[in-house]
Parts: sequence; structure tokens; C-alpha cells
Amino acid sequence: MKKVLLYSACMFMLIPFFSVAQTTIITGKVYDSKTGEPLVGANVVLLNDVKGTLTDLSGNYSISATNKSTLVISYLGYVTQTYQLQGETSHNFGMVAEQTNLDQVIVVGSRRPGRILIESTSPVDVVNIKQQTGSTARMDLTSILNYAAPSMNYNKQSGSDGSDHIELATLRGLGPDQSLVMINGKRRHQTALVSVFGTRGRGNSGTDLNAFPAAAIDRVEILRDGASAQYGSDAIAGVINLILKKNTGEFSFNAGYSGYYDKKFNPYFKKELNQYVYEKALDGQTFAADVNYGFGLGKEGSFVNLTLHYLDGGKTYRQSLDQNFDAEYGLPVNIYRRAHGDGSLTSIGGFLNAEYPLSEKLKIYSFGGYNLKDADSYAFTRNFSAKPDRFVTDSSDQLIIVKDIIRNSDSTTTANADQYYNPHIQTKIKDFSAAVGIKREFKSGWNWDLSNVSGQNDFHFYGDQTFNASSGNPNKNHFDDGGFSFFQNTSNFNVSKEISGILHGMNLAAGAEYRMEQYKLYAGEEASYKNYNDAKATGSQGFPGYQPNDAVNSSRSASAIYTDLEFDVTKAWLINTAIRLENYSDFGFTHNYKIASIYKTNQNFNIRGSLSTGFRAPSLQQINFSSTFTTVQGGTISEVKIAPNDNVITKAAGIPKLKEEKSINANIGYSWRLNNNLNISYDFYWVKIKDRVVLSGQFDASDNTLDTALTNALKDLNVGLAQFFANAVNTTNRGIDIVIDYNKKCGASRYRLLTTANFQRMSINKINVPNKLNDTESHQKQFLSDREQAFILASAPPVKMGINLEYGYKKLTIGTRLSYFGKTKILGYGQDGLGINPTVPTDDESRNVPDSYLYNGKWVTDIYLSYSITKNINLNLGADNLFNIHPDLGAVKGAKWWAFNNETGGPWDAVQMGGNGLRLFGKLGLTF
Repeated sequence: MKKVLLYSACMFMLIPFFSVAQTTIITGKVYDSKTGEPLVGANVVLLNDVKGTLTDLSGNYSISATNKSTLVISYLGYVTQTYQLQGETSHNFGMVAEQTNLDQVIVVGSRRPGRILIESTSPVDVVNIKQQTGSTARMDLTSILNYAAPSMNYNKQSGSDGSDHIELATLRGLGPDQSLVMINGKRRHQTALVSVFGTRGRGNSGTDLNAFPAAAIDRVEILRDGASAQYGSDAIAGVINLILKKNTGEFSFNAGYSGYYDKKFNPYFKKELNQYVYEKALDGQTFAADVNYGFGLGKEGSFVNLTLHYLDGGKTYRQSLDQNFDAEYGLPVNIYRRAHGDGSLTSIGGFLNAEYPLSEKLKIYSFGGYNLKDADSYAFTRNFSAKPDRFVTDSSDQLIIVKDIIRNSDSTTTANADQYYNPHIQTKIKDFSAAVGIKREFKSGWNWDLSNVSGQNDFHFYGDQTFNASSGNPNKNHFDDGGFSFFQNTSNFNVSKEISGILHGMNLAAGAEYRMEQYKLYAGEEASYKNYNDAKATGSQGFPGYQPNDAVNSSRSASAIYTDLEFDVTKAWLINTAIRLENYSDFGFTHNYKIASIYKTNQNFNIRGSLSTGFRAPSLQQINFSSTFTTVQGGTISEVKIAPNDNVITKAAGIPKLKEEKSINANIGYSWRLNNNLNISYDFYWVKIKDRVVLSGQFDASDNTLDTALTNALKDLNVGLAQFFANAVNTTNRGIDIVIDYNKKCGASRYRLLTTANFQRMSINKINVPNKLNDTESHQKQFLSDREQAFILASAPPVKMGINLEYGYKKLTIGTRLSYFGKTKILGYGQDGLGINPTVPTDDESRNVPDSYLYNGKWVTDIYLSYSITKNINLNLGADNLFNIHPDLGAVKGAKWWAFNNETGGPWDAVQMGGNGLRLFGKLGLTF
């Protein structure tokens, strides 16, 4: 009897559960709240359940659920809705379209909270990183932005020592250090590297965007206007602001794989060319994976968003496979760089973004991360027949063969003349950053933000599979070459207030900043730089180590105050003004201003313009970098030196103390929203820069025509050749940016056509040659050669265009992206290697012709497909550079024997779309 009663009681207790849990069929319709049109293929799912369905051609849905279930309705381009049923069995959903790109709130370009893109007084590109990463094989942030923003330019370097291992982008054809990079509106530290060998942006530093995991970034705001008066040094060309993710309650995992398939130039496809290094038919294979997870901290408005990232990329190998000079891509065998191509890279890192409200108006926040890169690239080839002093030999001067390092260009012979090796340049690059801040809103309308951001980059070189020939040791093949580090700490205090009653409203912002910077250069191990035998080449071949007399530890500070006023003169007319006063402990005081305005002729058409001054402080890297390479000429030891700014040689050459670069920047344009589907923007810009810092050419101690004070200083220090950083060039850039964005939804179909274009031209107004080097035309050209001038002018193509056409239907999206890179002209070194009015002999040696490489404009086509397998799983497939397009050969017609007289030592320079060709990819994304 007790068992019966117990059983009955249990069943009675379960009656409410069964009554609640009983399922029924819930029906309804999903439609556009504005037009009333049904939305075909909208997702209707149960919250915290795998159960779901799609709407039919009439927008109707039917799903099995309880009458207390919570439904989640989502559709691409519309705001997701969540609704808990209240016992009904039918419910319709009117979906509200998401804000258009022009309605996005932006951070960069204004200190006024809530500023939207269409009301910005300066042009701003907003790049949605999630949308971009799925449609391309490119897995690093720099490459993604290069194809997404019209005035951003980047070329993967090869044969350029440390520049092969980082990616430095430019805006509007200026230098990589003339654009400021920020994270969440806070200044980011630069790389410790200053590019000195074989690269555009020579003599410049910059910020490595690839130290960030793309999965940590919500969007990138690119301000295409001078902004030094707002943000300080470096913002001459504009600002790149990375906005980190802050979402919670979502876990995402993304993985991608890609590789290059290039039958035109991959030596794998012509294996009889034993002179070259190659690996596989599909090379440059890259695997990348990232994890992102966000969660709350138990209080509304709090979040922690974490990202982990891993990337492993292989080398590529590119050579001309045809030795017929009459063929389009015919070149001689490349003995100068037998392993030409991109280096390999392994990158691992993580990033954090967090915020916690202490009260309704008081919040603390923090963000930061760590990234470690291990990179490996090939230096130029060492050939025994050409330079036997670069090889370790025995007492009879016979070559000592070291297995797996010394290679034979012809497998049928063992003659010394056929032996070579390819030194490896390796780097270990560490990036660390940490930011913490507190911000508060007062009832009076005042807001303040106090923050501190620290960041450091360490760049350490190693030589591998190489020799110090002078040591006589064939078994010492790995060298610690030394390196450098850069540390930056920035403290900011900002206040702002919106003030009514003045005209139609005013926003007042002001603040102060204190920044400390430190640069260190540390020497390598002795064997990496020392000469042990006067008859042999010195140091680690490929990349000699930094010597103890190069070592430096330098620091400086900068303090600034600034103010920013925005006036709504009328409801249609806004004026923004900014003034910044800044003082550097090394070069002194600078002040800059900006005035910008936007006028709304109607709700959809705005005219905007700006005028500003700007500056870029000479970096500690440029002021203090020192490199000493010991060379042996005819048994005589001397040194080749890049002398720092305070060196006695630099002073003897009459090179002044480095000062700030100064700029004037003007911009005028319009933004036009023709309707809800079509937006157009057009901007003309003009940037004039005075005293740009570049690296000079080399001056020879044996040149009797030079000032005796300089030659004596060189000889006293046993320096044979020397070069310097100097405020050497005045330039003017002018150009046009155009963006046309069309979006349309018709039922379950989605259409997009995005067209971007940049037309630009740079001119050199003046070369500022110091008096002591300005005495002859020859010395003037040595200071900055014709070739170096051509490199400055070719920092960006004169035309760059992108056309992105995309169609989507329900879960499927297909698209194509056409990219055009305009004609580029670069000069070679010439027969004498000086790059001054360079000429080379023709193949028949009948005459000399200009050593000039013309890279004609080329179109590149990408295709991609995206499919949502389920609401949690997404697949992306595609190909970049579908038709395997390459730049024209970097060779003078009729003088192909001099084809490799360029920076990369390969078939072409680092220009346009690069030389790797067709790239296939697949990516998988999981979201929960």
C-alpha cells in the first residue's frame, strides 16, 4: 500500500511538468517591417536547442515547440529577434533592417561620442573583418586590408633581410611610418626594425599589423586624412584604428588552409633545373586557426573577450623556367638567388579585451596581448666560382663540403665551380602590449577617460645553414646575430562634454598625453661578426651580426596637450577644429592644427573638407640605428657602416641633427546616399611633406673629391663606406579616392557590388643635400640616387581599383573580386651598381640601355563561395589570383643578362600583386 501511495504521489508531482513540456506546432510569418515583403529562408530556432527551421517562399514557418518556448529569429542584414511565447501557437515577426555602413558609429576622426560614419568630416573606411576573412585565402590582417581599402598599399618583400619577416602597409602612397595605428582609439607601439636593405620604405619603421589575430578584431576604421593635430606624431597620411570584439556568450573556432599552385614559375615543374631550390607543386602552404570566446563577469555591461591564434606558413619558390630570351618569360639561369621566394613563418599569440562597470557611470577597461613569430627566409646565394672567399676551405684551398648545406647545381659533376649554398636569415619577433583605463560619465555631462598603454617589440636575428668563412670552422652553421627592441609607454587623460545653447550644439574635448620611448640595439655573438682570417669574408654570411660598437640604449619622452571643438553651426553645418602642442625631449617643440567641416545639403548628400598641418617625429630607430659590416678588399680589412645620427662620421659629413617631418594636408569630397541601397563617396587629397627622413647612399673614404673632414673621419675609424639617415626629401602627393557601395535584398536573394579606386601621383619637390655633400653633381646623386628616388615615387601604384560582386541566396554566397594594380616603374642599380643614371649593356654588348623596369598594369581575379551548412557551421572555398597573373619581368628588353639586378634577386621586384600566383583555399568556421 505504501508503494502505491508513493507512486501516486510521484505521478501527481509530475503532472505540472508534463503539462508544461507538452509540445505543439507554432506557426507564423517573418517579414520586412518596413516593406512588408516576406523574408524567405529566415532562421527560426529554439533558444539553447539545436531544433530549428527556415521560412518558406511566403515567409511562413512552422516549428514544434512548447507554448512557453523562446524563439530566436535571424536573417542576414536584419536585427536578430528573441521572443518568448506566452501560450500562443502563432506569432508573426516584423524584422528591422540593420544599420547601413554609413550609419555605423565610429571612434576615429572625432572625440564626440556617437559620431556616425556619414557625418564624419573626413573620409573613413570601415572594414568588417569577419566578412573579409571568409572571402579570401589571405590570412593575415595586412593582406586583407590591402584588398579591402582603396588607398592602402602593401607588397610582400623578398630578399630584404628583416623586412621579409614583417608586413608594413602604407596609406596614400606615403611611408609606412607616416600612418598611426591605434587599438580601441589608443596609440600602438611600432616595430623595432628600421628597413635598410632592399625594400620600399627604406629608412622607415612602422607598425606590424600582423601581430594582431584578425579573429580578435570586430572592425577596422581607416581614417584617410591627416590627423596629427588630433593624435600626434605619425598621423600624416591617416590613422588605422582596430576595434576589438566585445561580444559575450559566443564561442567561435575558425580554421583555414591555403597553398599556391603556380605552373609558370615554380621550379618544381622543371626539375632538371638543379640550380634551384624547390619543394612541392603546391607550395607556400599555410594553415591558420583561431579561437574566440566572450563571457560576462556577472554584471550587466561587463565582458571579457579572449582570442587565441596560430599560423604556420611555408616557403614559396619562384624562378623563370625558360632560358629562351625571345620567350615572354625567358631569363638566364638565376645564380644570384637560387632560392627566390617568400620565407616561412610560424606565428602564435593571443589577445584580450575586457570591461567592467563599477557603477552605472564608472567603468574600468583593459586590453592587450602577446605574439611570437619565428620566421625563416633565404638570403642571396653564395657561389664558389664567383666568391670562393665566402666558403670554408682546407689548407690546400679545397672546398670543404658540408652535407645538407653545400649544394651542387649539376648532379653529374662535383667540380668546385658548381658548388653553392643559400644562407638562411631567421628571426624571432616578440610583441607585447597591455592597456588599462578607467572612464566616467558625470550628471553634468562631462566625461573623462584615464588610460595607460605599454607595448614592446623585440626583433632578434639569427643566421642558419651558413658560415663565417674566416673562422675556418665548417661545423659552425648557426649564429646569434643580435637585434633590437623598442618599448613605448603612453599615458592619456581625456575629457569631453556636449554643450547645448551654443549655436545648435557644441562638443568640447581636451586632454594631455605623456609618452616614453626606449630603443635598444644589442650585439650578436663574436663569431657572427668577427674576422679571423684576412683572406676570407667576415661574419655570418647572409646577415652579419651586429658588433659591440653598434650597441645602443637610448630613450626620450614627449608630452602633449590638445583640444578639439566641434560646432553645429546649423543643423546642416558642422565645423571641427583641433590644436595640439607637443614637446619632445630630443628635438623640441611642435604645434599643429586642423579645421574640418561637413555640410548636409539634404539628409543624404554631404560635402566635406579639411585643412591641417602634421608632423612625424624622427623615430629612435632612425636616430640610433647602427650597423657595421667588416669587409676584406685585396687583403685589406675595412668597414661598411650605417652611422647613427650622433656619430663623428655623420657630423663630419655635415648631416644635421634629425628633426621632425612637417606636412600640410588638404582634403575635399562628398558622401552621397542615393537610396537605402546605393552609397557613393569621392575625396580629393593633397599632402605636402617637408624633410622626410630617408637613408642616404654610400660615401667612399677613397673618394678624393669628398670633403677632407669626412674622408679623414672615415679613415681614422677604418671605415671604407658610410651612409646616414637624413631629412633629405620634400614630396607632394595628390590623389582621388572613390567608393561606390550597392546592396540590395530581394526576398531570399542578396546582391552587392562594391567598387573602390585610388588614383595618386607623387612628385619630389626638393632633395635637401647637406652643404658638404652638395659640391658636385656626383655627390648629390650619391646622396640620393636616381634609383632611390624612383623607389620613393613607386611606393604605391598610380592606380589601384577593386570591384567586388557578390550574390547570396539563403545559406549560399558566391562572389568575385577584381583588383587592378596600375603601371609601376622602378630603376635598377646599373652596370656600376650605383643606381645613378643606371644603364646596362645589351645582350649582344653593342650598346648600353637604361636599367629601367616597367611593370604594366594588371587585373587579378579572386572567386569565393560561402555556405552555411547549419546555423553553427560555415564553409568557405575559393581561389585568389584565379588566372595565375604575375608582374611583368623585372628585366630590360634586349638586356636580359642583367635581369636580376634588382632588390629581390628574382624575376621581378616586390610590386603589384606579388609573384606567387594562383592561391587555393578552404576555411571552416564553427560558432556556438
